[in-house]
Amino acid sequence: MTSKVTYLGDLRTSSIHIQSGSEILSDAPKDNRGKGEAFSPTDTVANALGSCMISIMGIRAMDMELDMVGSTVEVTKIMQAEPRKIAKIGIIINMTLKTDEKTRTIMERVAMTCPVYLSLHPDIEKDVVFNWPS
Repeated sequence: MTSKVTYLGDLRTSSIHIQSGSEILSDAPKDNRGKGEAFSPTDTVANALGSCMISIMGIRAMDMELDMVGSTVEVTKIMQAEPRKIAKIGIIINMTLKTDEKTRTIMERVAMTCPVYLSLHPDIEKDVVFNWPS
């Protein structure tokens, strides 16, 4: 088992990661009768994409003995009304790593092979931008 999700009422859940014991609270968004006081389930899906992409880049950076500490990912999720689902995820990856064009290409390609990216339905538009320091 990976995690255990408990419904807490008022459209809130608690997810416990079995291996670490860490907890994620989730609320339905305000536009869907929730409180919006925590990540919604669809927020966590979009966030997982950004987290996965930068983590996979981090693995490659370690292999190449590069330091990308402080790099960030900005995640934007766009919902579709009917049926209600994620229509688009915008990802802006802001890299701190100053490097050459070849390394940039390697890092960008590896990001696009992250397991979450490859697992998302092809109908979900993924708009990915990489910002590299000059």
